[in-house]
Amino acid sequence: MELTLWTYEGPPHVGAMRIATSMKGVHYVLHAPQGDTYADLLFTMIERRDSRPPVTYTTFQARDLGGDTAELVKSAVRDAYERFKPDAMLVGESCTAELIQDQPGSLAMGMSLPIPIVPLELPAYSKKENWGASETFYHLVRTLLLPLAPPAGSPPRESVVTVTARENRRPRCNLLGGTALGFRNRDDVREITRLLQDIGVDVHVCAPLNATVKDLQSMPQADFNVVLYPEVAETTARWLQKTFGQPTVRTVPIGVLATREFVEEVGKVAGVDVSALLDRERAGSAQVDASRSLLPWYSRSVDSTYLTGKRVFVFGDATHVMAAARMAKDELGFTVVGIGTYSREYARPIRDLAAALGVEALISDDYLAVEQRVTELAPELVLGTQMERHIAKRLGVPCAVISAPIHVQDVPARHSPQMGFEGANVIFDTWVHPLMMGLEEHLLHMFKDDFEFADGATPSHLHASPAATAGDRPARGETLGGQRQTPFTARAAIELEAPEAASAVGFAEEEDEMDAVAAVAVAPTVTSWLAPAEAELKKIPFFVRGKVRRNTEKYAHENGIAEISVDTLYDAKAHYGR
Repeated sequence: MELTLWTYEGPPHVGAMRIATSMKGVHYVLHAPQGDTYADLLFTMIERRDSRPPVTYTTFQARDLGGDTAELVKSAVRDAYERFKPDAMLVGESCTAELIQDQPGSLAMGMSLPIPIVPLELPAYSKKENWGASETFYHLVRTLLLPLAPPAGSPPRESVVTVTARENRRPRCNLLGGTALGFRNRDDVREITRLLQDIGVDVHVCAPLNATVKDLQSMPQADFNVVLYPEVAETTARWLQKTFGQPTVRTVPIGVLATREFVEEVGKVAGVDVSALLDRERAGSAQVDASRSLLPWYSRSVDSTYLTGKRVFVFGDATHVMAAARMAKDELGFTVVGIGTYSREYARPIRDLAAALGVEALISDDYLAVEQRVTELAPELVLGTQMERHIAKRLGVPCAVISAPIHVQDVPARHSPQMGFEGANVIFDTWVHPLMMGLEEHLLHMFKDDFEFADGATPSHLHASPAATAGDRPARGETLGGQRQTPFTARAAIELEAPEAASAVGFAEEEDEMDAVAAVAVAPTVTSWLAPAEAELKKIPFFVRGKVRRNTEKYAHENGIAEISVDTLYDAKAHYGR
């Protein structure tokens, strides 16, 4: 465990809290000090829920450590049962309480309450939030269903086709993995439920999102399981397949190609003919007014050719990173220059995908390492979490959020899925808009000499960050995009004139390195652009002009050139073009 300003995942007890909050009739008793009750805000603030998570804290304080903290656990469990009357109870401890070793789960099991008690032992100093959610869901399902498991030696489960034909009904499945605080989980579940109905499959139980204890107890009645989010549901699905013989659909339907493969896999497992639905979707993709998903048409349109070859960096949880990388490369024509994940449990498939893409995978939960990789790769679009949004904003790079952790703006009130054919439409809009596609950039370029436009103006959705405006920043006191600019601060000037030095200050780990870099940053070489060089720079296309300016200034700094001429501009071009 290390101290950090930002973190991609909370401790595992936050994952357990996500499971409890997702469900109905489940209560979580958490042995924790007063300071660990912050997690409530994750749900009430970010997801704007109208009620607190179903969690009771023991909230012991320093003075309680000299007494019987185990009695606090028993009292909290008893009070929670009497007050909330849950159908099942989770009992665990926070990372701080783990050090006391009161074993709250065992204490609760010994109280003989008339409801299922699920003791949770989640190692807070070696595991993280998604693992905690996965383990909690698995142990809850296992506790409820183990008494219903068929005895050893029972005949194998009949095929889906045989059962549905005998019972004269449609196939039914369980949707597994959706949780509170998941990225667009609510909308994904709604969209995939609708898609399955179109295929001819009914959703029996959706869990843990909106499920009850009775729902979980009826899960074996479904013909098969669909894993939407492997980080949460894969372990449970494997146990259900081993114990009850239920087949599992594992294709994650994010993107048009993956959604088609998902439909095919569901059809194969359920014994349903899906050819008509796929033919209709493929035929409609060539006609804007007839398609379930407009992404194939838009990605072939004239405007979208502007996106071809855009350099993209992808980071987030493993499920969304793998899906986004495939969409970026195969459906939108982007060039994926880097991928990574904070989900260490899924490091192997991410590394395999990176090898297939010819890039190096970044497996890290350190946002500073991610920022350094983004800086090194210099992508034109970042697809990531809310962390990468902040990183990209500082670097002046467009960004779209594709994965948790998220902020309140990533929980829209409207239907905005990531999965299914409609999810592909949402993703197309979300990714393309930050790339400045559309009229605004073209108008700025076409009318740059008009008196109402400043040549340094950037599209309004790219905020006036230092990196974003460095490509064509106005002189002191001039206007930028119609707004009066305040003089640069000393620190901003350092970051603008010596971006590499400023970046190195943030990442240097040794004190002597920091001192050396700081000395460079404090006394940067002063350079200026001669008028002919400025005129030549303006001939360079709008969307790469900023990078050319930065490279030229870097070249001038390294070679001690005080005034940048046209020759310097082309010398820098030749230098970086080698």
